[in-house]
Amino acid sequence: MKLTILGATGSMSGPSSPTSSSLVQADGVDSETGETRTFSIVLDLGPGSFGQLWNHVDPQEVDGLFISHGHADHLADVISYYVFLKWHPEGSRPALLTAGPADIFDRIMQIDGYATTEEMEGCFAFEPLSSGRVIQVGPMTITAFPGYHSVESYGFRIEGPSSDGDGEVVTIAYTGDTDSCEQMVEMARGVDILLAECGFTEELQTRGIHLTGVRAGELATEADVRHLVLTHIQPWTEPEVALAEASSSYSGTIDVARTGDTWVI
Repeated sequence: MKLTILGATGSMSGPSSPTSSSLVQADGVDSETGETRTFSIVLDLGPGSFGQLWNHVDPQEVDGLFISHGHADHLADVISYYVFLKWHPEGSRPALLTAGPADIFDRIMQIDGYATTEEMEGCFAFEPLSSGRVIQVGPMTITAFPGYHSVESYGFRIEGPSSDGDGEVVTIAYTGDTDSCEQMVEMARGVDILLAECGFTEELQTRGIHLTGVRAGELATEADVRHLVLTHIQPWTEPEVALAEASSSYSGTIDVARTGDTWVI
C-alpha cells in the first residue's frame, strides 16, 4: 500500500498546507474486468486538499471517500469534488462510495446550501459508519473505530497488500480527530503506519477533543506501532514541538506529515 499526504494542518489551512486529507492506494484485481489496477481511497477532504488530489490521481478514478467526522476542516472540499463530478465534460460516472457518520449527508448539504438531494446522491453514494463497520474497496479492508471528539468521529484501520507483491498484508491506521481512548489503541494495534492527529500541545490543550504530541506517542507505544506520522498540526505550532513531545513517549520512528509526503509499505 501507499500513503500520500494531501493536507496536514489542523483546523484551518495554513501557509504551507491544506487541511486534513490523505490518499491510500493499493494494487489489486478488479472484480468487474478481471484486470489488475490501482485502487484509491481518500481519508477526509479538508479545504484545499481536492486540488492536491489531482497531483496524484485522476479524481474520477478514486474508489472511495472516507470522512472521519463532520467538522469543515475535514470535509469542506467535498463541495469541490461535487462540482467536479457533476459538471465534468466527460459525463457522470457511478456515484462515489462516501462513508462517514450518519449525519454526514446533511452536513455536506449544509455546506453546499443549494444542491438538491437528488443531485448530491447522483454524485455520492453515502454509507453511514458505526463502530466496527467494515467496508471493502478492492484489495483494501477498511474498519471504522469510534474516536473521542466533540462530535461523532471515526478513525480507520486499513489492511491491504504489501507493495512488494509477496502476499503479505500491511496496515495503516488514521485517527481522525480524537483524544486518547481505548478504541484508538485497538484500531492502531501493531500497524505498520499510524497517522495520528496532533492538534494540541501539552502547553495548549483541552481534554476530549485532540491528541497532543505526548498522547500521540503514548498511543503509538501502547499499540506497538512500527511507525508514527504526526498530522493535523496547527499552523501556529512549530512541527518540532509536536515531534519533541511525541519523542518523549514513543521510541520508534516518527515523521511529521507534510503535503506531498509518501510512504510505501
